[in-house]
Amino acid sequence: MLGFFLRRLGIALCVTLTVSVISFSLLHLSGDLATAIGGPEATSEQIEQIRLEYGLNKPLVTQYFEWLVDLLHLDLGNSFFFQESVINLIAERLPITLGLGALSLGIALCIAVPLGVLAAVKRDTWIDRLALSIAVLGQAMPSFWFALMLIVVFSVTLHWLPVSGNETLLHFVMPAIVLGYYATPSIMRLTRAGMLDVLSSDYIRTARAKGLRPGRVLFKHALRNALIPVVALAAVEFGFMLGGSVVIETVFSLQGVGQLAWDAIARDDFPVVQAVVLLIALIYIVLTLLADLLNALLDPRIRVR
Repeated sequence: MLGFFLRRLGIALCVTLTVSVISFSLLHLSGDLATAIGGPEATSEQIEQIRLEYGLNKPLVTQYFEWLVDLLHLDLGNSFFFQESVINLIAERLPITLGLGALSLGIALCIAVPLGVLAAVKRDTWIDRLALSIAVLGQAMPSFWFALMLIVVFSVTLHWLPVSGNETLLHFVMPAIVLGYYATPSIMRLTRAGMLDVLSSDYIRTARAKGLRPGRVLFKHALRNALIPVVALAAVEFGFMLGGSVVIETVFSLQGVGQLAWDAIARDDFPVVQAVVLLIALIYIVLTLLADLLNALLDPRIRVR
């Protein structure tokens, strides 16, 4: 297990280093930073002063390593627009985005896993076709359109839920439903496929031949093995939810990292955009690593790969 962990950790560190290079490059490929900071009315002397102040006159390799050292000290610079430390801006808003993502993933799993199991057990019946129809609808429906429909029904018409803000748990209900339903189709279809594969295996037939109760065969023997790929997919979907929260947080005016990224993009606030891209990528890498470790605990055969 230790060797497996070290191999996965080494891969994660290599990916992290690659992401840091890409994040740094995006900032400089977007144009002349000194001109962007100074604005359209800045003179050439002011732009040159900005280059000296921010170290933009140094070689890119030197700038990258200086930025990397600052990053290791949790120094992501200051926002051009908000005039505040980037790390403070993210620290204030990250709990909102993580809470929304966790709630959305919980909704997706609570819907997708039972539906996938039921579709596999009732294969080629109307239940199976209904589950697949729900999956197709979830993949075809734009998330922002679904969010607007929920606002029209539950906020404007019925007045059951608040339309925007993040003061109470009720403010997270509709955003979580939208993001959760976005992740439901892939998890449901993978659960169904995994259950169909496991239910046709030899050891399940042996368990049934021994006279074990159907519920025990289904949940203790079949579901545990069928959920191994679902664990990895859930980690991936959580990362996608954090990235997709840019649109949903904007629609519902949630003051999370997604809303911060949207504001930064609209105002050419490059340090904030760079930090958000790097943060979401790092969270995605950590989640993938944790999913690999959890799968290794569930299935010891993975450790020797």
